[in-house]
Amino acid sequence: MKLIGAGLPRTATTSQMLAFETLGLGPCYHMRDLMANLDQVALWERALAGDAPWDELFAGYQSTTDWPSAYHWRELIEVYPDAKVLLSVRDGYAWERSMRDTIWPMYHADTLLHHMSRARYHVDPQWRGWVDLMVRMTWTHDAPFAGAYADSGSMIDAMERWNDEVIATVPSGRLLVWRPEDGWEPLCEFLEVPVPDEPFPHVNDTQAFRELIVGGSLRAVQAWFDAETATEPVRG
Repeated sequence: MKLIGAGLPRTATTSQMLAFETLGLGPCYHMRDLMANLDQVALWERALAGDAPWDELFAGYQSTTDWPSAYHWRELIEVYPDAKVLLSVRDGYAWERSMRDTIWPMYHADTLLHHMSRARYHVDPQWRGWVDLMVRMTWTHDAPFAGAYADSGSMIDAMERWNDEVIATVPSGRLLVWRPEDGWEPLCEFLEVPVPDEPFPHVNDTQAFRELIVGGSLRAVQAWFDAETATEPVRG
C-alpha cells in the first residue's frame, strides 16, 4: 500500500481513483470494488469490529480512496507506515449539496433513491448487509455523521471535524491536503512522479450513482419477483 485516501465521500473520490491508477498506483480500492463484490461486506464488518482483515481486503492494491476504506484511515496509517495520505477536501456548502443529491437521500429522504433501495433491502440479503454496514459507518453511534444530518450546518460542521482530525493526526510529511481543482501538480509533487501528459480526470458521478442504486434495485426486485412467481413446468 502506497497511498491512503482519507477524504470523505463526495470529495472527487472517483476522480482520485482514476488519477491514482493513471500514476501507477493501481489498482485503487474504491467503493466500486465493494459494490462489485458484496461478499466483501463480511470482511468490512470484521474491520468495523476491530478484526483488521487488511491483507485479505487489500491484496494486490496499491492505493485506497472513498468509503469504506477512508473510514479506517486511523488504523491504515499504522498498518501501512510507509504509505502517504491524501485528504481530499471541498468547499463545505458544495460538499453538502453533493451529499444531499446522492448519499443522504438514499437513507433519510422521501425519494425514489430511498424507496428503491429499501425495496431491494427486503429482497436481497447482500444489499441488506451493505446498507446496514453503511448506516453503522456513517450515520449512527460514533459514526462521523451521527446526529449531524438534519440540517446543512450540522453536516458541514461534521465534515470540518473530520478534516481537522486527519490534519491534526497524520504527520505533515505524510499528508497532502488536496482540492479537486488542484489537479495533477501538487499530487505528482507529493508522490514524486512525473505529471501525466493528459487532463486530470474530473468525473461527476452523481448520475451514475443514482443509476447504480435505482437500476440495481430494479434488477434485484425483478429477480425476486420472477423467483416468487415461477412455476414448475407441466410434465406430460
